[in-house]
Amino acid sequence: MIKLEHVTKKFGKLTALSDVSLHVGEGEKVVIIGPSGSGKSTLIRCINRIEEPTEGEVFIGGELVTKKNALNIVRRNCAMVFQSFNLYPHMSVLQNITLAPMKLQHKTKREAEEIAYKYLDRVGLRDKASARPSQLSGGQQQRIAIARALATQQKIILFDEPTSALDPEMVQEVLDVMVSLSQESITMIVVTHEMGFARQVADRVIFMDDGAIVEEGEPDAFFENPKNERARLFLSKIIR
Repeated sequence: MIKLEHVTKKFGKLTALSDVSLHVGEGEKVVIIGPSGSGKSTLIRCINRIEEPTEGEVFIGGELVTKKNALNIVRRNCAMVFQSFNLYPHMSVLQNITLAPMKLQHKTKREAEEIAYKYLDRVGLRDKASARPSQLSGGQQQRIAIARALATQQKIILFDEPTSALDPEMVQEVLDVMVSLSQESITMIVVTHEMGFARQVADRVIFMDDGAIVEEGEPDAFFENPKNERARLFLSKIIR
């Protein structure tokens, strides 16, 4: 479903990604972990073309993503949930969710609202349809952001540290929604520091450091016996 071949991303003299290759199968749940600055977010931002790779190739659904076709391919296949919610503050919850189906997929207002209410029910926030983002808690805003991603009905959802901006008591309500999503056929790539979530839902855990993938494996094997010394050190600091 997603393939990166020898992707490098540089910001001036800084190399954020260094010769990264990654294949993600249809319906696979991949969780990416690692220290801050290791290239995790840059990797998924290169997948959906928020960032343009300096070198290498990205394929989505078997299609090579280029500068000319990137927008169309990403719109057809990918949705993204950001750490800072990225909801439009001047719009209601319902308007935030219906915007993409109406503008990008040419749904009628009625069709888009039916879709929106379906996913508001899914995240338990139908009663907030007329609210503005500022009237919601951080956890509620992120659940709305997930509903917005689901409303695009794409095959792939990318999550960029979706709980990192939340107060601790709000984290679980977002993780519960994501655990529920993991039972479906959606392809998910999740950048997170939530190790319990990674162990629970991932088909594969990828550990990144210094812009490279240094280890990957099934969750139980990875967390119980990481082979890479840097991964062992990282886990020893965050898992008590």
